[in-house]
Amino acid sequence: MRFDKLTYRRRHRPPRGWRPQTWRGILLAAGLIVVALVVERLIPPLTGQVRVADGDSLEVAGERVRLDGLDAPELHQSCGEGGRSWPCGMKARAALEALVAQGEVSCRPVDEDRYGRAVARCAVDGADIGAALVRKGWAVATSLAYRGEERSARAAGAGIWAGPFEMPAEWRARHPRPTE
Repeated sequence: MRFDKLTYRRRHRPPRGWRPQTWRGILLAAGLIVVALVVERLIPPLTGQVRVADGDSLEVAGERVRLDGLDAPELHQSCGEGGRSWPCGMKARAALEALVAQGEVSCRPVDEDRYGRAVARCAVDGADIGAALVRKGWAVATSLAYRGEERSARAAGAGIWAGPFEMPAEWRARHPRPTE
């Protein structure tokens, strides 16, 4: 087969309406990244004394924090079925306690939930706590950030994936918090 430059160009040209990036667009994107990094550095991370409330909530230096991107079984939730149920909510809390005991915890708030808690990405000595919880099977991913960890935990039958369980959000819907 003979190489034809014109046929090659027709087959490999960009789709209609496509335009190469302009310097203006590139500079705008770079500027936004710089602004985001500066803002992140201006907001100090939460560090200090840590107390674990349940599998996805903790208190850091007196500030209530919910881990971003995951959902762990509620403290009083059981997993399994019939006579083979086990306290997966307590086990999830124990897993989070074991993680935060490994070193200094640092949380970067990204939002606030309806209960007034900071929603944050937390790390212990630089390692993402949320990723570890999901990878070990003690939480389900609620964002794309931890989908790979959830697939690994599910395939390994780790933590709550060892048997049947009710998704934490569904369990909360069936067991609403008492109104104060």
